[in-house]
Amino acid sequence: MNKNQLDPIDIRIINELTLDARIPLIQLAKKLKVSNTLVHQRMKKLTKEGVLENATFKIDSTKLGYETTVFTLIMLEEAKIHRTVEQKLAKIPEIVECVNIAGRYALMVKIHAFNNTHLREIIYEKIHPIEGIDGTNTTFAFETVFSRNVPLG
Repeated sequence: MNKNQLDPIDIRIINELTLDARIPLIQLAKKLKVSNTLVHQRMKKLTKEGVLENATFKIDSTKLGYETTVFTLIMLEEAKIHRTVEQKLAKIPEIVECVNIAGRYALMVKIHAFNNTHLREIIYEKIHPIEGIDGTNTTFAFETVFSRNVPLG
């Protein structure tokens, strides 16, 4: 499904859920001036088609003591082993996101660490020992200015 297949009601539902995923369906229906049944059917369709994924809470990592956030680029010995490396990276709890990228580096991960000492342990004791990793390059993030979903229209 792409943007062109979303009708105005789908877009309105998604926009409202983006603001508050916990809004009761009956309240959402009233806000959009449509029936509760219609909202339920549309959400079911959007979920089935993969447009809507599981609603989750967004956690502020700094409130849990993770003072350091970085993006680490990972170079692989061979591109064909990326899936194996990705599976091993997924087992490191401090890595919260992994993206397959093009260029000199094959992967980029987002890491939250308690401090620089913890970060060093993650990179040198958890990431570097993974077979097939040829090197890393880490960039510190001072803050996330904004994070949002793609525009719907």
